[in-house]
This record gives sequence, C-alpha cells and structure tokens, in this order.
Amino acid sequence: MAIDNTYTNLIHQTFNFPQEGFEVKDNELYFNDIPLMNIIKQYGTPLRISYLPKISSQIQKAKRMFHVAMAKADYKGSYVYCYCTKSSHFSFVLDEVLKNDVHIETSSAFDIQIIKEQFEKKTLNKDTYIICNGYKRANYKQNICDLINDGFNVIPVLDHLDEIEYYKKHAKVDKVNLGIRISTEEEPSFTFYTSRLGIRDSEIISFYKERIQSNPKFNLKLLHFFINTGIKDTIYYWTELNKCLNIYKELREICPTLDSLNIGGGMPIRTSLGFEYDYEYMVEEIISQIKLFCTENDLPEPDIFTEFGSYTVGESGATLYSIIDQKKQNDRETWYMIDSSFITTLPDTWGINQRFILLAINHWDKPYIPVNLGGLTCDSMDYYNTEAHTNQVFLPQVEKGQKEPQYIGFFHTGAYQEALSGYGGTQHCLIPAPKHVLIDLNENGELSTRLFAKEQSYKSMMKILGY
Repeated sequence: MAIDNTYTNLIHQTFNFPQEGFEVKDNELYFNDIPLMNIIKQYGTPLRISYLPKISSQIQKAKRMFHVAMAKADYKGSYVYCYCTKSSHFSFVLDEVLKNDVHIETSSAFDIQIIKEQFEKKTLNKDTYIICNGYKRANYKQNICDLINDGFNVIPVLDHLDEIEYYKKHAKVDKVNLGIRISTEEEPSFTFYTSRLGIRDSEIISFYKERIQSNPKFNLKLLHFFINTGIKDTIYYWTELNKCLNIYKELREICPTLDSLNIGGGMPIRTSLGFEYDYEYMVEEIISQIKLFCTENDLPEPDIFTEFGSYTVGESGATLYSIIDQKKQNDRETWYMIDSSFITTLPDTWGINQRFILLAINHWDKPYIPVNLGGLTCDSMDYYNTEAHTNQVFLPQVEKGQKEPQYIGFFHTGAYQEALSGYGGTQHCLIPAPKHVLIDLNENGELSTRLFAKEQSYKSMMKILGY
C-alpha cells in the first residue's frame, strides 16, 4: 500500500519541486546535477562541497540582467561587476570569479596580498578595478599605495575624513582616483541610527571642496553607498538610493570627474525552496530610477558598480552530514544528532539565526517526522530546529538498524561560513573541520572532483594550542 506521508510528498506539496539546482532521482537528491550519494560514498561526512561552475553562472546572470536593463532604458553608462573577497577568500573562488571579466572589492590589508598573487597568476591585470573599502589602518593604506604606485587601477573609497592624508603623502603617481562612501541610515530595527562606516552626507560637499577639489593629485570618481541588508524592494532601500542620487547631483555640478555610482549592498540568495525575489524587476527598477533622475536633472548617466559577494559564491556551497543517532528526550521531541557541529561548520545558523535550504539526501520514500537537529558540542545553542518557511524541521524517519544512514544537506552555504568558523584553526569543543571537496566540469562537460582539504587532524589543533 502506498504511503501518503512520505518525505517526497511533503516536499512536492510544500514547494514547486524540482527546481533550479535540485532534483530527485531514485529517492536520492541531486544538487546541480551532482549525485550527492556518490560523493558521500567517496568522501564520507561531514563534508563541505563547492560547485565551481555555479560561481560563473551567477556572475553571468547578473551581467546579463544589468545589460538588458540598460538596453531597455537606453542607459548611457556602463556596468562594472565587482566581487567582494570577504565572502570567500579561497583561491579556487577567486580563480573561478576572475574567469568572467570582473573586478574586485577588498576590505582589509591582507586582501591586497591576494590581489598580488592573482596578478602573478595572470588571472587579473592592472586594468582590473580594485575597489578598496572598509576602515583602513596604516598597513591597509600602505598596501593600497603599493598597488597605486605599481600602476594598478585602484580606487580607495574614503571611509573617514582624514584617510585622504595618507594618500596625499604616500601615493607617488600623478593622479589618484578616489571614492567616497556615504554613511547611510540603518533600518529602523537597528539599535543605532547611522552606520559607523562612511562619511556623513552633510560633510561630503565641504570635504570635497576643501580637500579634494583643490588638490590636483586627486580625482573623485566614485560615490558609494552600502545597505547592510542588501538590495530589496523596500522604502528603506529606495530612500537611500535617492539620497545617494541627490548627493551625486550636488557633487557632479562641481566635480566633472565623478562618473560612477556604487549602488550598495548585495542581491539575496535562495535560503529556502520557497524563496521569491524578482531579480529582473529590481535591476530594471534601479536602472530606470537612476536614468529618470539624471534625465530630470540634466546629468550624465553614471557607470554603475555593484559589489556582490554572497550572491556570487553562496549558492555554490553545500554542507553534508550524517544522522548518527536519534534521542527521544521527552514525549514530544525527537532529536537527530549530526556528525559535526552547527556552531563550527555553519556559524551563521547560531550567530544570526540564518536559515539555509535543508533537504534529506536519501530515503525520500520514507515517512517524515518533525525533529530537532543537534550538534556534537556541549553547547546548548548547538541546534537547528526551524526552517525559513516553517517553525519546524521535517526529515525522513530513521528506523533502528536500517542499513543506510540518513544523510542531510544544507545548501547555498558557500559564503562566509568558513571565515566565520575560523577555517584551519581550533573549533569549539575541538570538533574537527570537515573535508572540503571541489567539484568542477572537465573539458568534456563531465563532473570532476578533488579533495581541497582533509578533515582536520588532532595534530594540527595541538600545534595551534602550543602542545
């Protein structure tokens, strides 16, 4: 007799499924056409995977949307795609990103060493824009000047009023292109009103007149605003964009070199199979609003820079676990114990209550039950028990003595998680970092895998701890 409450029925009834990147064959999940059970049989769990072609496809998707939007609006400016290295600094990510004729945004001194490495590998050249953001201590500013003096196409984005003094003294070229970051207002839910980053909008014009306009060494090229919550169809985002445009208008009247806007914040990624976001509408609306503003105010249409980090790399990643035990702690709650820790492998789930796409990898033909997922550390916060679309987690029922373990996957985890968990360092309760496998397509279009990092050993942790 057919079972109605199977996991596969649950997913098909809850979402439009299959969908981009996810399908099921013979009750086993495929991620971007990758047979995950085959990967697990080869490498085991816990396991991080990075599917590199997804990075390029995301970049090309964004480029296509902006070019189409600009063509529809007869927009005269150009589009510049920048990758935010802070989302993932791994060499395999930068190598894949830079196949796509894009540019780079940095946020710290050590980022500049990555730029130099990539230049040596010839994956970028001195025409590549290097947008330098963030609050800059001496070492960061020194590294920026090293690039400027070596002929790289660098735009330091001024984050505070006195930052310019360092470039005035140490940049040895005839012209330095500069950006200014506008200090935006934060969303009403924040505990403070204005971002700590950037320069107050009320100070920007006088700052330009007094310290940039009068110095022939500097060109103000770019105006930048950043929305921490990303590009969304909200009054908050459109208000901040309009504020930026008004500052652009006021500055452009006295600064003919200002020809670019960095429109601030990334586009969201799918963190649920029920995710809804009209990318094309948002891009077209941004371009049309900037176009309309420039037309009404008789202004040249600026080049548009974007800085996409999570959007670039997030959907390329997945983190896979085994269910190693189940515990019934009371009459109502069933715990599935994973073979790792959420705190150490998916720190956003613990730190900011981030939800990711969670799916069973096998046993889709089994009945589903509500469960709590527990990690291995002795921390009471090491759990995952709600999804983006519901306040529960449902997974196939694990039966005692079943031959094949239950495997689960968290998807679109490719941004920030390794950096926040302290990749290569000591982990909470000394839980080892999992294996990391890279998946690519070879010249014949076939999947190829390679082990990027083994599971962390006790010896490496003992060495870090001084033993």
